[in-house]
Amino acid sequence: MRFWTDFRTDSSSEPKNVNTYSDSAKNLRAAEAVLKGRPRPIDLVRARTADGRARLYAGGGGVGLDAAAVLHASGAYRHLPGRIRYMASALRALWEYVPLKVQLEFPDTDISSVEGISLLAGVLNTPSYGAGLRLAPDAVIDDGLLQVVVIEDLSTMSILKLFPRLMRSGDLRTSQVKRWSVKKVRICVDRPSLFHGDGEILGPAPVEIEVVPSAVRVLAPAWR
Repeated sequence: MRFWTDFRTDSSSEPKNVNTYSDSAKNLRAAEAVLKGRPRPIDLVRARTADGRARLYAGGGGVGLDAAAVLHASGAYRHLPGRIRYMASALRALWEYVPLKVQLEFPDTDISSVEGISLLAGVLNTPSYGAGLRLAPDAVIDDGLLQVVVIEDLSTMSILKLFPRLMRSGDLRTSQVKRWSVKKVRICVDRPSLFHGDGEILGPAPVEIEVVPSAVRVLAPAWR
């Protein structure tokens, strides 16, 4: 399920023009929800990009390699199925990608700012994105928190070694993945870069991201 809305910073913060499809819909088992569901509030994520716009998304977003892969996934590889499309797009992006110097700031917390060379910095509201890649296995869509995920700079060979597991299960197991659980984060980078949310380019970095608790109500399985 992908939610996004586009509004200027002086507009109402209420979600509008909400579209639904893709990874998060699977997480909520949408077909069963329609038949047996009950209303359930879920969080959304507000991303305020450097061009002054604020948009909402539901699942995952980020800057770096995954944002570069989005451009290929919506272009030359758009006809490939699910996870294969994302992995092919990531490999294509990796061919010419130069890792970013990323700085993370965590407002209203005691967490110190973090800076380093990274393949990507992601902010997730659900465990997976990119057709099932589980970057934030502890994420919960209605807990009022975001999972910030950084994949540190990996060699091309290290990345290729991870691909078989990624293709089978979507799990990313490496000590070079760092995670934080927060309500807000600010991402700055050392060169012009775009931030995506649920596979849509939302705008340029730097970007300020925050959770919007109980932003919308959806139908969820009655047994939840």
